[in-house]
Amino acid sequence: MKIKRDSPVSMMDPSLLLRPEEKYGDKPLEAFRDYSVDETDPIKQRVRKTYYDMHSNMTVDFVKGKMDKWLKFNHFKSTVKDALIRLNDLVDESDPDIDLPNIVHAFQTAERIREDHPDDDWFHLIGLIHDLGKVMAFYEEPQWCVVGDTFPVGCKWGKSIVYGDDSFKTNPDTYNPKYNTDCGMYKPKCGLENLMMSWGHDEYLYRVLMHNKSKFPQKGLYMIRYHSFYPWHAGGDYKHLLVDGDNEIMKHVLEFNKYDLYTKSAAIPDIETLWPYYESLIDKYIPGELEW
Repeated sequence: MKIKRDSPVSMMDPSLLLRPEEKYGDKPLEAFRDYSVDETDPIKQRVRKTYYDMHSNMTVDFVKGKMDKWLKFNHFKSTVKDALIRLNDLVDESDPDIDLPNIVHAFQTAERIREDHPDDDWFHLIGLIHDLGKVMAFYEEPQWCVVGDTFPVGCKWGKSIVYGDDSFKTNPDTYNPKYNTDCGMYKPKCGLENLMMSWGHDEYLYRVLMHNKSKFPQKGLYMIRYHSFYPWHAGGDYKHLLVDGDNEIMKHVLEFNKYDLYTKSAAIPDIETLWPYYESLIDKYIPGELEW
């Protein structure tokens, strides 16, 4: 979906587009992340199927296989801007809050961060690129291993995982004694960064940014890597595997997530007008063609 410069949407006052769910009652906060089952709602059915497919297939061996495939960074070369433009063609099948191309959500998130944190330009760019790992969906990956909430593999599934009550019943790791205890393949208090996370856009983009030597501060990289780990930062699971320093990581992730979640709406920012500013940030923090 391309936004024309002279379209009614692009000519709107950008201040009206930043957080319409608060300013204009577009969507109340309690309506976000609604994963209730509704057989008559096609979006909810799509979301549920995505998570069931994910939870059935996301094993330790599966994650190892995807890491081996994607962390060679030999799939394509692209600038950040060109990769973002590809998100015009992606609607996240796991998201119950919005049914628009992912690039729209990227600009919504970035602009709201920019309003609240005008001096932290790195944070603006983190908001823009946070879902960029979803480009994997254009390279023969099903969305269930690209999008959605993340969780550790190799240990007992967290209680707050979306649809977790019965969605893991066909996952072989559920019955593997190496993995189905509280700690599984980990040691108590091993620390967040030592967990093997389910494969998806968070971990992939984090690795891409590290491989291509981005200039983001470490807290920005934490925001990327763990922003979809809702069972931890929202559900309170996996405390027995964490260390004190992980609370600092959570603080940064939660600061980011209030913009990721609550800026979703049907309003579309003036993307063409905003591009020059964000291109300048791309040149500053992660320039040139990247290896993906």
